[in-house]
Amino acid sequence: MPIVELLKYNHKTKLFAFFVCSLFLLGSSQFSFAQKKTYTIVLDAGHGGNDPGNIGNGYREKNIALKVALEVGKIIEKQKDIKVVFTRKTDVFIELWKRGDIANNIKADLFISIHCDSHTSNAYGAGTFVLGARGNKANLEISKRENSVILLEKDYKQNYSYNPNSPESVIGLSLLQEENLDQSLQLASVIQNNLVSKLKRFNRYVKMDNFQVLRETIMPSVLIELGFLTNKKEGRYLNSRNGQLAMAKNIASSIITFVNQLKINTVDEVLVSDIKKPIVTKPKKEVKKALAEYKIQIASSRKKMATKSYNFKGLKNVERVKVGRYYKYYYGKTVNYKNIKSLLKRVKKKGYRSAFIAAFKNGKKISVKQALKTQ
Repeated sequence: MPIVELLKYNHKTKLFAFFVCSLFLLGSSQFSFAQKKTYTIVLDAGHGGNDPGNIGNGYREKNIALKVALEVGKIIEKQKDIKVVFTRKTDVFIELWKRGDIANNIKADLFISIHCDSHTSNAYGAGTFVLGARGNKANLEISKRENSVILLEKDYKQNYSYNPNSPESVIGLSLLQEENLDQSLQLASVIQNNLVSKLKRFNRYVKMDNFQVLRETIMPSVLIELGFLTNKKEGRYLNSRNGQLAMAKNIASSIITFVNQLKINTVDEVLVSDIKKPIVTKPKKEVKKALAEYKIQIASSRKKMATKSYNFKGLKNVERVKVGRYYKYYYGKTVNYKNIKSLLKRVKKKGYRSAFIAAFKNGKKISVKQALKTQ
């Protein structure tokens, strides 16, 4: 969401001040996960207190989410370089904005929100979500259901600038959230793959939608739907001690795996097609090393694809970079921020709605905020 949108949140004066200050603080640091000694993970158990969540087959989402979150924390806090913070450790009601506020104030590295799903059909399976403008109709109903807890909050009309039940209540991602989208997608992918491959949960895939609890954070964030309480078999599993421990173990393992990937987030391979590059603004030789470069990240996947235009909706000169087990695909390269914004519009018109601007200096990825300071 643009910074000006934050001014609409009356309860967020503190968050706005933190957000603005962080832009300067990020510029004075390397803003690199790889250089961190301790990673702070915020675990958010959905619902709580007078908000039971969904109560399919008599099971209470708030209780299951809390038990799983506590078990996840118990496992990952054994890692010497991971610090765990819970938004709640007991059966209490925490406003959605406050959950994000907790993570923002401690400058957390990751935010994971845990929930259980429901449906009028006999649907089943696990899914993970990252923040997006809006997905399909089914995803919209899930986000509306999770966001409806806002109506239980005191002074919610003053705390939020939109109606959580309106399908038009979509506020754009902030620049920081756009930058974090790539890592959010990677974390969600690791979690989803583990739940499917190791626990044999039906795959409901990684999806994007407008969850308020994710919108409140300014770090990589994921919301997990463990399964459907409205499905008798799956509800029994999620409500059982064995089921909760199994889910927690796999989620914790995924988080640890992802943090380990962050530590070694170095470029292994760069392959560029021979097709003529799009227009690039080159700096003068004497300042070339001092300027950052901008690219458009259009995709991130474990699948290795030929960087031919037919694989990328007609876009030419797509660059493929291997980072860990993933391949990242970039389009365009320029030191001019206005040019890269123009290219971003072109890429999004092609259908890459989640594409975003990435910045690099001396071959290393940096924040766009840092890059702008080199202009």
